[in-house]
Amino acid sequence: MSVRAIVLAAGKGTRMKSARPKVLHELCGRPMLWYVLRALGDAGVSEVTVVTSAELAPHLSGIGASAGYASVSAVLQEPQLGTGHAVLTALAQLAPAEGTIVVLNGDMPLVDGELVRAALAPGDRALALVTARMPLPSAFGRVVRAGNLVTRIVEARDATDEELLIDEMNAGLYVYDEPKLRAAIAEVGNDNAQAEYYLTDTIGKLTARGERIVPVVADDYRSVLGVNDRVELADAAALINRRLCEHHMRAGVTIADPATTYLEPDLTFGADVTILPNTTIGRRSRVGAHSEIGPNSRLQNATIGEHVIVADSVVVDSSIGDFAYVGPWAHIRAGSAIGTGARIGNFVEVKHAKLAAGVKAGHLTYLGDATLGERTNVGAGTITCNFDGTEKHETTIGADVFIGSNSSLVAPVTLGDGSVTGAGAVVIRDVPPGERVVGNPARPLPKKIS
Repeated sequence: MSVRAIVLAAGKGTRMKSARPKVLHELCGRPMLWYVLRALGDAGVSEVTVVTSAELAPHLSGIGASAGYASVSAVLQEPQLGTGHAVLTALAQLAPAEGTIVVLNGDMPLVDGELVRAALAPGDRALALVTARMPLPSAFGRVVRAGNLVTRIVEARDATDEELLIDEMNAGLYVYDEPKLRAAIAEVGNDNAQAEYYLTDTIGKLTARGERIVPVVADDYRSVLGVNDRVELADAAALINRRLCEHHMRAGVTIADPATTYLEPDLTFGADVTILPNTTIGRRSRVGAHSEIGPNSRLQNATIGEHVIVADSVVVDSSIGDFAYVGPWAHIRAGSAIGTGARIGNFVEVKHAKLAAGVKAGHLTYLGDATLGERTNVGAGTITCNFDGTEKHETTIGADVFIGSNSSLVAPVTLGDGSVTGAGAVVIRDVPPGERVVGNPARPLPKKIS
């Protein structure tokens, strides 16, 4: 039988005090809605419908694709008349099916696939209701049981003093038998102070029919906490980050200080990687075995080889070859490739440049739109002058070239293998292989007379 899901994500999130829809606010590099979709995907739910607002709808396809879904259906809830109305709106767009339907809130980024799978476990019930034992006092709805079955949910504002002592709460994650959900929700009214239709009212309708409602208790109440404001957003992000750190540490990564290490999902680390304090790694970066990242470093969509050191530096949309050393205070910008055994030192900026094996640029250098051959040495203060005010131009430097300190290479220009520039040279013309040039503008040194 089919397993489908409805994600409730149309809420305004007014307590976020933001023009951005609440579920688009990010935790560890992903929107909170992404985590809900990923949990559903991990649990094997293949068809998802998101009840959305007009502001959120344009973003759904991108978030769904990033979370692993080829497509995510969107249903606009307008006006917004409560959770029951949201589910009714989605069901109206879905052809009836014999099977199971998961309903959960889109602002639950801490939920994981394991909990969804537990709620999806086969059983004789109309509804598997995820609950959690939470610290008191709490504003969550209380779960009232009769033995091992749920009979109703009492909202905190409506609860008696005795009911307020119940520590089992409604988590906002439901797994219904779809035909029974359709029958029950059709009977839900809006005779309440808010004139809204509440999904929780289906519980009374189901119990009145003699249906079984089975609680599924979450192991950790924090996994079902929602996010309502920026304080809760930060708290949830810290929990997700700790989970990510623990996952990689158990897989063989040394993280010196998880409290100051900031990771995103979908990272890849080889064996015996070390991450030093105050380091951020994200956007599906990959780090090879025995490499050391940090301290005070940031990797974004970076591919790092084995036995690499990146210290006090930034690497974005670039690759670093095996046994290379980057830092301190280097900036490797988009489109760059640093070769095996290369050394990029203090305050060196590399942008859209290819540096072959063994290249050295130790100090205070800018290499933009450039290609450097093997073993070339770049002196301190060297820059490739790649922009003429209108267009970018390429600099090509051969193998075994020695660039003197404070050289300016005015692109487009080519320096042949084994050539040399003197300190302070301004190179505006191509330099043939083996030639030495000095001065402004750079000219060949006179040939020695033997």
